[in-house]
Amino acid sequence: MDYEPPFLETYKTLVQKHVGDSRNDYSCSIVERCDIPLIDLSRLNLDYDQRDECMNEIAEAAREWGFFQVANHGISQELLESLQIEQKKVFYQPFLNKSAQASFSSLSARTYRWGNAFATNLRQLSWSEAFHFYLTDISRMDQDQSLRSSLEAFATRMFTLGESLAEVLACKLNTKSSYFHEHCLPKTCFIRLNRYPPCPISSKVHGLLPHSDTSFLTIVHQDQVGGLQLMKDGKWVGVKPNPHSLVVNIGDLFQSEFLFGSSICMGKRDHQSNRND
Repeated sequence: MDYEPPFLETYKTLVQKHVGDSRNDYSCSIVERCDIPLIDLSRLNLDYDQRDECMNEIAEAAREWGFFQVANHGISQELLESLQIEQKKVFYQPFLNKSAQASFSSLSARTYRWGNAFATNLRQLSWSEAFHFYLTDISRMDQDQSLRSSLEAFATRMFTLGESLAEVLACKLNTKSSYFHEHCLPKTCFIRLNRYPPCPISSKVHGLLPHSDTSFLTIVHQDQVGGLQLMKDGKWVGVKPNPHSLVVNIGDLFQSEFLFGSSICMGKRDHQSNRND
């Protein structure tokens, strides 16, 4: 299929050594799925007691876990589904068009990215492709009005959600509630669309390399295939997909600024050979 990145050709040497080999299967460990804290944000609009209880739950989850889920977050299912449709369209373009950024010639360099050109072993390889859109670039996407419209609507609502969560955390940490508004400008924010192509050695590579998020806040929409894993107390846990929630990760900037006690990492590992976000 002409839309697939040439993983097998590019990483032929690395892959051939492991096809059919079950030894040294370092990444195929059983990871238990768990229910991370789920917080109903609609309570922020209720009376003082309910609002304060919700704010306390957000702060507690940030301190103890470093990540949590939110429901009734203000991003409609219609918008999420619309963005998923546009996401499939843009990923199913011919690979040569994607790699040349033919549809996004006016955007920042490396809007489209895949694999890892510097990988010398499978531990360094991300078997995925992604579009990385800075918010300030979206208004210049004149060649794809449909995708631009979905991204603009998504960015507007997601930025509002991020600001609301940061204000809650700032309040509970006795700092200015305007901290997020003053320090997290649109030019520093981005939307990343990820796709995980079929992989013949899916138990031996990561869809996305384990990492900590260097950002302020990361908000993730996970599809029903699943695969998102987070580290809690030195142990990887799988996050059960929930179609009605978003996953919020407290990034390194927030942790370093406000000295959260939790040490967190975030990574997607692809254990589904037919995964397709």
